[in-house]
Amino acid sequence: MYMVNRQIIYKSSRFILSLVVVFALLQGFPARTYAAGNDAVAAAQLAQRLFPKYANRFVFADLKTENDSDVFEIESVGNKIIIWGNNANSMAVGLNHYLKYYCNVSVSWYKDDKIQMPLYLPKIPHKIRQTARCSNRFILNYCTFGYTMPWWKWGDWERFIDWMALNGINMPLAITGQEAVWYNVWKKFGLTDAQIRDYFTGPAFLPWHRMANIDHWGGPLPMSWIQGQLVLQQQIVKRERALGMKPVLPAFAGHVPEVLKSKYPDAKITSLGQWGGFDTKYQSFFLDPFDPLFNKIQAAFLTEQTRLFGTDHIYGTDPFNEVTPPSWEPDYLASVSKAIYNSMQANDAQAKWLQMSWIFYYQRDKWTNPRIKAFLKAVPQDKMILLDYYCDNTEVWKMTDKFFGQPYLWCYLGNFGSNTMITGDLSVTEQRMEDAFQNGGKNMWGVGSTLEGFGVNPVMIEYVFEKAWQNGPVNTGQWVDNWAIRRRGKYDKNAAEAWNILNKKILIQHGALGQGTLTNARPSLTGHGDWPANPEIDYKNSDLLQAWNLLNQTKGDKLPDVYKYDVVNVGRQVLGNYFNVVRDRFTDAYNKHDLQQLNASGREMMEIIHDMDALLATNSSFLLGKWIGDARSMGVNTREKDYFENNARTILTTWGQQGSDLTDYANRNLSGLMNDYYGKRWQMFIADVIAAAQSNQVFNQKEFDAKSEAFEWGWTKKLNVFPTYPVGNSLQISKNLYTKYASRIVSN
Repeated sequence: MYMVNRQIIYKSSRFILSLVVVFALLQGFPARTYAAGNDAVAAAQLAQRLFPKYANRFVFADLKTENDSDVFEIESVGNKIIIWGNNANSMAVGLNHYLKYYCNVSVSWYKDDKIQMPLYLPKIPHKIRQTARCSNRFILNYCTFGYTMPWWKWGDWERFIDWMALNGINMPLAITGQEAVWYNVWKKFGLTDAQIRDYFTGPAFLPWHRMANIDHWGGPLPMSWIQGQLVLQQQIVKRERALGMKPVLPAFAGHVPEVLKSKYPDAKITSLGQWGGFDTKYQSFFLDPFDPLFNKIQAAFLTEQTRLFGTDHIYGTDPFNEVTPPSWEPDYLASVSKAIYNSMQANDAQAKWLQMSWIFYYQRDKWTNPRIKAFLKAVPQDKMILLDYYCDNTEVWKMTDKFFGQPYLWCYLGNFGSNTMITGDLSVTEQRMEDAFQNGGKNMWGVGSTLEGFGVNPVMIEYVFEKAWQNGPVNTGQWVDNWAIRRRGKYDKNAAEAWNILNKKILIQHGALGQGTLTNARPSLTGHGDWPANPEIDYKNSDLLQAWNLLNQTKGDKLPDVYKYDVVNVGRQVLGNYFNVVRDRFTDAYNKHDLQQLNASGREMMEIIHDMDALLATNSSFLLGKWIGDARSMGVNTREKDYFENNARTILTTWGQQGSDLTDYANRNLSGLMNDYYGKRWQMFIADVIAAAQSNQVFNQKEFDAKSEAFEWGWTKKLNVFPTYPVGNSLQISKNLYTKYASRIVSN
């Protein structure tokens, strides 16, 4: 069915373009302007997918340029919008410019968010031309494939790839389906089906297996998953290439199954040690790059991967991510990177190595400048590209003399664990990006976003990529004014003022590890557990309350889905922030032995959680049921469906084993999760604290933590059902909750 539909769309697009060429000739326009090459056809197909009723109003055409810069031009000719570009990616950016600044349309990265076009397409007063400031625009993080994408099917990917093209992204991380490659490779090296599938982790945990952090956890991986992801990856890379992107595929970095030692007893295979508090049986193993077996495995992997997925000669390879290398000697580190690159280059003469610089930030005490320099400079100049991974917090390029001359990309991370916490600082991001463009050196090759999850803050991500097409400094206030218009679909005074408040008073802190509202933390009388690590806010909740009220004041029917998302997103953050106040009131009542206030505060805490759940239930982006339902849909039988559900539940909660160090690292405000997981923990806690107070005993936090751990682990094994579609009217429920809580929040 997919192939048939694709052919129909392709032929329809070419037919439309041919008619427009004839129209252009009759009107006296130069025919060469409307040449319909492959790029133009791909861009036309994108428009057909996004808004089929309007697609024939757009004409895409090739634009010749004198250099390699990406550029687009757009203008109105008759009743058509003509979009030129040097490739399909640039054409898509031109289309998005028109959608954002003329149609007031915001295209979400989620397929469930409908695109609401204006009744009539506005004309462009004069031709617009924009040139990209950098040629490389990267997106994704290994972790995104676990926190957001593990249950995505082609429909999800198709919309996301279109979104990437609209935002000018041309270097996406593309690591789906690599287990199919490895399965074939390990078979060639003598491993059995059972040994290979047991080596892999469960689907949501594959990113950390791929980064050599853990093996086996949540496995063995079903063969149906491996085969399904192979087909999905072939669809992904084909569409990405059609839209002018160069998918970043993996290469072998030394991670091997421990059982390989039994097949090659002389191979130098060593443990990389424990990670994340997991038992030693889940540790990963590393094959020394100097071992003759290394090059054989690299050759087998790249050959098989290229056969299945093709190649654009850029390989993401990250040895020693959050683990300890066999030696910290600079000479050893240099030899390792040289050997790894040489193994790539031996199989692909055009190979370039893309390396995260996360380790240089995360383990700065170990990765000193001499070690970093040795590791980087051992690779030929311009053959290693660094992702400056977390520039919203720390810019490694400034710590390492611009990565000692090797090319790098300035990246905005912004989100860990797909935590749903409103964060971001547009003004700081603007300053840092502009500084990098002006002072980052000729080896500053581009920008990117390395977000761990898509749960929140699209404003920051889209800003970063639009900045790549601006010729100089951007007025963030004006940019946000335009953002407010397209989120609402038209100018709305209240929405504009709401976003002005959000920009100036709320978006003032960068994303950090394990953020989340206190509702999501393991309950305690003071502070919070290890995760969420940052439930506190750097702004006044009363300011966020004001923005929420303003968003609620909009008039009119048929609100864009993205606007409803903003209403829900701001509202649940307001309530989550207020929970901190009530918890502290609860604790104060306990300390004063005020049983009446203790009971009242306990009831209010549960009330907040239930109300958050009800608000979240109105939006598809905040549904636990959808997350679990998508996971179950991957299974070919009941046993597999239950397996995938357990995997989906575990990563959101315990993350690993019972009592894991990473419990609640991937916390998020989701309807279903609020009531059934976080809410029930707080309910147990409140009951135990009140019982202790009533019996004049000291509440025992240690005993409660053990009780909580048992509940958490038991929850991952459950199979209770949650709604998979939104329930209720977002705006009406938001208004009701504002009325209910406004006076309480203002008084605090």
